[in-house]
Amino acid sequence: MVIKKAEYIASAVKYEQYPVDGLPEIAMAGRSNVGKSSLINSFLGRRNLARTGNTPGKTQTLNFYRVNDGWFLVDLPGYGYAKVAKTVNAQWGPMMEHYLKKREPLRAVIQIVDIRHAPSVEDIEMQQWLRTMQVPTMIVATKVDKIARGQWAKHLKVIAKALDIQDVSLILPFSAQSGVGKTELNEAIEEILGLNLESVEEAARGDS
Repeated sequence: MVIKKAEYIASAVKYEQYPVDGLPEIAMAGRSNVGKSSLINSFLGRRNLARTGNTPGKTQTLNFYRVNDGWFLVDLPGYGYAKVAKTVNAQWGPMMEHYLKKREPLRAVIQIVDIRHAPSVEDIEMQQWLRTMQVPTMIVATKVDKIARGQWAKHLKVIAKALDIQDVSLILPFSAQSGVGKTELNEAIEEILGLNLESVEEAARGDS
């Protein structure tokens, strides 16, 4: 899948604000400051499409990015940052639950963790929550450029154990800086979207 076009469409906190295109969606979730925006920008090949900031937890909306006019990448609000106002934290749960439970175009959630650290309580709760709601999930471990390649396997095993993932090879190592994992993530998303992606991209190109 070649990313030819990626554009910000909307930020939403309630159902009425979601796009109505009906295009398939892949959502990305992760702790605040885990490198989610950098991953999105790297994957889409756009330097500043998803805003990266110095204040973790600042983004508290669902941000929709339309890719190749064929599907949406949805940036979910970062979780687990204690300094976010209590009122905002109180809104986060219902907003996420409604989206993850009710959003028909949602195909899968990519949960992002930092390879350098064992998954947090919030990471584990998110994984359990997604399983309870039977949302297909893929785990991506970011910031692999921060540790020696020879240490990856050890750190990935820690993540797999904490998140109760039986096959550690299902966790994708990724670096927004070096590009490690970008091709594999592209292929995984293409597979998740499947024929839906193929048909809508053909329609966008005007193929017969």
